[in-house]
Amino acid sequence: MLATGLSVQAANTNRETSSSGSEEKHTQRFNMSGYAAPKLDKVRIGFVGLGQRGPGAVERMSYIEGVEIVALCDQYDDRVEKMQELLEKQGLPKAKSYSGSKEAWKQMCENPDIDLIYITTPWSWHTPMAVYAMEHGKHAVSEVPAAKTIDECWQLVETSERTKKHCMMLENCCYDFFELLTLNMARQGFFGEIVHGEGAYIHNLRDLNFKKDGGYAEMWRLKENQHRNGNLYPTHGLGPICQVMNINRGDQMEYLNSMSSIDFQMAEIAKELAAKDSFFTEFATSPYRGNMNTTSIRTAKGRTIMVQHDVTSQRVYSRIHLVSGTKGMASKYPEPARIATAHEWLNDEEMKKLEEQYTPEIVKKIGEMAKKIGGHGGMDFMMDWRLIDCLRNGLPLDQNVYDAALWSSIAPLSEKSVANRSNSVDVPDFTCGSWKTNAPVELTLKGGGTTGVRVSNIPIGE
Repeated sequence: MLATGLSVQAANTNRETSSSGSEEKHTQRFNMSGYAAPKLDKVRIGFVGLGQRGPGAVERMSYIEGVEIVALCDQYDDRVEKMQELLEKQGLPKAKSYSGSKEAWKQMCENPDIDLIYITTPWSWHTPMAVYAMEHGKHAVSEVPAAKTIDECWQLVETSERTKKHCMMLENCCYDFFELLTLNMARQGFFGEIVHGEGAYIHNLRDLNFKKDGGYAEMWRLKENQHRNGNLYPTHGLGPICQVMNINRGDQMEYLNSMSSIDFQMAEIAKELAAKDSFFTEFATSPYRGNMNTTSIRTAKGRTIMVQHDVTSQRVYSRIHLVSGTKGMASKYPEPARIATAHEWLNDEEMKKLEEQYTPEIVKKIGEMAKKIGGHGGMDFMMDWRLIDCLRNGLPLDQNVYDAALWSSIAPLSEKSVANRSNSVDVPDFTCGSWKTNAPVELTLKGGGTTGVRVSNIPIGE
């Protein structure tokens, strides 16, 4: 991996970022790409946000050796208590509770007995919590997206560089099995020169977004769809493609344009619900983001990326994941995942040989265990295990703060383009030029792979 000493040249590089809405110049203070923080024999974690995603994260971490779950935080007391019960069931000590207040997370971040803050709250809290955690000496990892505005993206970057604390966005799709396979194949030249990539988040969330009880707390995700118009959730499809193209590590995004359809459904649903229940009146007073958004990105090396977003239409789930090169291509969704080097897809036997040849070390090491533990088929657990293994062995993380900022920035940049008749918008270079020398993501377990799993706790067969 890249030695941290290579950050000196990049530290003298300025990048003008007019797309953020200002002419402010940013200078890289320290290069966090390739940075290895001091080893942590035990990783003491505090979780904040125990609603939709938090409980799964707590359970997954309870299986990983070298982890201490020392703090649990949510504004709702009952959510914390449920996680305490889970820890007891797993035979683990009770964690310190922080609950009953929207500000309790600050007290948790101030606790000196925590190494890592794991954030699974609504989007608007991700950056404030990650920044506060880093400023109080903690590494921070956040569910996607890591930021909502360009200013927040820069805030994450500059805080991570100043504090030398990791800030990773928990982009689990980078750890899905086919995505890891194609990344390894691309790294070894199977596809030739990468020309084009596609990703998406096409997932019908109508019922969940409008769910009054048991859905997103305080209807926060519906409000995001009500007040913003663009690709609001780009990173699941984008992250794996960026790793294939070595974005931030040899290539960089230059500009994008984005187009949204009109809203064909959400406002109508809101009006129908409001006619029956006054609770929904506030959601029937303004337009919603369009059903389908398509964002096109061009890179410094002339590659192109297409990212789509649709969480309303009656569509089959898809993240697309298409990799196209001069020698071949890969495509997932519709499944099964397929690979081609000519006009026909490779057959099952040929696919099996490729999997045997190109399956990366992390899948060989922990893949089957991850499938048993679960989390979107195992990719969530591989992500968590790799995070902890890197922290315990003093290795750079697979995703750094520049990835968190860049991938998250597509949402506000797409909003700006949509609002301006899909005209192109420059993409900030959050690495301030160091992308030209940053090393690609490490695909081996060199220096790591030492973290165990509490096998006796795993519910085999469930």
